[in-house]
Formats: sequence, structure tokens, C-alpha cells
Amino acid sequence: MRLRRKPWIDEAILEYADFLSIGWPENCRGRWQDIFARGERPLWVELGTGKGQFIAGLAARHEDVNIIGIELQRGVLYYAGQKVAAAELANVRLVEGDISELLDVFAPGEVDRFYLNFCDPWPKARHAKRRLTHRGFLEKYATLLAPQGEIHFKTDNHDLFYFSIEEFQALGWTLRDVTDDLHQNEPAENVRTEYEQKFSAKGQPIYRLVAVVPERKGHDEENA
Repeated sequence: MRLRRKPWIDEAILEYADFLSIGWPENCRGRWQDIFARGERPLWVELGTGKGQFIAGLAARHEDVNIIGIELQRGVLYYAGQKVAAAELANVRLVEGDISELLDVFAPGEVDRFYLNFCDPWPKARHAKRRLTHRGFLEKYATLLAPQGEIHFKTDNHDLFYFSIEEFQALGWTLRDVTDDLHQNEPAENVRTEYEQKFSAKGQPIYRLVAVVPERKGHDEENA
């Protein structure tokens, strides 16, 4: 759901210009390590950052990783900027951008991990191609992931979860840590999102899996 626009955010968000971009940074494809300017580090990308509780928590635990948060709605990205600034996280870059443009802004093999947290389930069958775990998107992620790269996926939606499993398996991804009740035995490394806390408090089970990208012949040659 798109939030009502708050005009004051257009100016207030500029306070975070050191790490938050309105639109993609110029010539960013294949150059994200240079943009972070922290040396060669693993690169993780959260697709749909929301208000930033997850990315701020993740970045605080993994200071040795460069993490990009992508969010289309400026009205929520502003609050993610607040959290990143308050925690003084040097390993985060936030972008107001469209996930459909991933192939234009990341080079093949440039990303080590994608996070998909509580994305829109698009429940109607005719909208299946819009689901971020539809095979059309999975093929894009596979192009951008390094060998052994991963997708970490969480949702509260039963149908989306099992649809996603079928899509991953159809394309040959390896699945691990598959659970239909993440919080029953919650791993210490789990970072909760705002939605996750809300749904869990209501007794809603949280579904989660990790998918490892299939091996691709000629990957090294493609990215040479």
C-alpha cells in the first residue's frame, strides 16, 4: 500500500544525502564497492527496505559487509535514513529506486546476497508475475548473484511461501533453513522487521527460507 505523500519529506530527506540517494548513483553498475569506498567487502541488498528496522539491525551486526537498501516509497525511506544515521552505520547505502531496474544498476555476479522481507503477495493468479519470487525475478537475481550467492526470504503469507518454493525448485535453486514457523525456534542471527514484529505479536507464523543460486556454466567467462 502506498502511503499518503508528505511534502516536507522531500526536503528533510536531503539531510541523509551522504548515504541516501534519490535515484540510482551515477555509473553505479559494477562500481558499488567504489561507492562504499571501504575496500572489497561482501555486498548484500535488501529489496524493499521500508522504515529500516531490518537493515539497521543487520548492518550493526555485520560491520564487515556493505549493505544496500532499495525502497520505492520516499515517505518510508526517510525513516530508514533516520535509523541508519542514528546508529552511525558506515556500511549502509539507501536508494530510492525501482526493483525492476536491477539489471541496469548491478553487474552480473556483483551481489552476494539478496533479502526479500514481507513483499507484496499479489494473491490474484493473474498477478503472479508481479510477485518478487516469480521465476521472472528469480532469473534476474541469479544473473546478479555471485557463485554460491543467496536469497533470504521471509513472509507471513502461506500461499506466497509455497508458491515461492515451487518457483525456486523449478529453476534449480538449492533450499535450506526452510521453516513455516521461524519464531518457534528463532535463530539468534534473525533480525526482525517491523512487519515481522507486528504479525508475530498477533500469533501469525513467519515463513522463512534461504535459497542458493544454481551453478552456471561459463559464469566466470561471462563476468571476465
